[in-house]
Amino acid sequence: MGSKFRSEVNSRDGVCTLKIAGVIDEDNELVPLESQLGNGPMVLDLGEIERINSCGVRDWVNWLGRIEKNGARLVFVNCSPAIVSQINLVNNFTANGIVKSFYAPYFCPRCKKEKLLRLEARDLAKSAPISKAPTCRCDECDGVMDFDEMEESFFAFLNNAKKIYGDPSFENTLREIAAAGDAGRQMKPRVTGGSLPPASTAPSGTPTSQPPSSVSPVNRTPTQKTPPGSNGTSSAPQPASQFQGNGVTTPPKASPGPGKLSTHGVAASSQPKLTPVRPDAPATTPSLSGAAAMTPPPALAASNAALKPVSKPILPWVLLGVFLLAAAGLLAFALLR
Repeated sequence: MGSKFRSEVNSRDGVCTLKIAGVIDEDNELVPLESQLGNGPMVLDLGEIERINSCGVRDWVNWLGRIEKNGARLVFVNCSPAIVSQINLVNNFTANGIVKSFYAPYFCPRCKKEKLLRLEARDLAKSAPISKAPTCRCDECDGVMDFDEMEESFFAFLNNAKKIYGDPSFENTLREIAAAGDAGRQMKPRVTGGSLPPASTAPSGTPTSQPPSSVSPVNRTPTQKTPPGSNGTSSAPQPASQFQGNGVTTPPKASPGPGKLSTHGVAASSQPKLTPVRPDAPATTPSLSGAAAMTPPPALAASNAALKPVSKPILPWVLLGVFLLAAAGLLAFALLR
C-alpha cells in the first residue's frame, strides 16, 4: 500500500473494525479491503484521515455501497474534521450508516496550540441546531480555547436524524459495538500541515544557555497576589528603596560581590558624586583650590566686567580748562582798556 494511505482491520466478538489513516485520493487502496471485511456490524475509525479529494469521495461512496450490499452495517467513529466537512457536503457520504463520534477542532490564541476534542453525536443532536461549540480548555494554560470552524456549518449534519440514529436495527448494532469496546481518546493534539513544529531539545550532556522554567511565555504584570518569581524574576528578597533629597527614590543596586567590580560600578565611580540639595538648606559656595580658585568662572568674570566703572581720559578736560582761563583773561584785558 502507498505510504499516504494506511489501513488496519481487526475483528473482535463478531464486530469488524477498520481503521483508515492518511489521504484518500485517486491512489487509494479501498478495493483490496473488501475481501478482508465480513458482514454484520462494522466500525469505521476515521480519526486519522488528513485529507480527501473529489476523486477520493467518488471512490469512497461507491466502495461503501458495495460493502453494504455484502451485509455490513456501518458505524462511523472518531471522524476527523476533514471527514465531517464531507459529511456536511455530500448527502450519501455515510451511505446508510450512522455517525457515532467525531473530532472538533479548537485553537488556543494564547499558547498557539491546536487540539481535537472528541464529541458524541447523539449527545449533541439532542440540542441541535448547534449555535455554540462545547467548551474546550487548553492543556498548557487551562484557558478556554476558540472553536476553529463555523459552528453552524460544522455541526450541520447533526440536524439530519438519519445520519445520527438510523433505523431501529442500529440500536442492537451499537450495543454489540459497545460490548466489543469502542476505542478512542477523548482528546488528542491536532496534526495538520500548519501546526507548530515541536520544540527542539538539546542533546544530553550539552549545557543550555538558560535553565528550564515552567513560567508561561506570556509576560504578566506582578500583583500582590502574584507569588515571587511568577513573572520570570528571582524570588530572592530585594532591599528597601533608598530615599535621597526631597522624597526622590532610587532603586536598589545589586552588589557585584567581593573582589568584583561591574562595568556599571566602574562608570559610576568615575563620575563626580553630587550631593542632593534640600530647599530649606542655606546656599553654599563650593570650595576651590589651586588654579581653579584664582581663575573666576566665565559667567562671574562677565558679570564683574559689567559692574566695573569705565575710566574716562583727563587730558581733554585739562586743555578745555586752560582754554577757558585764557579766554577769560583776554576778555578782562579788553574791558579794562
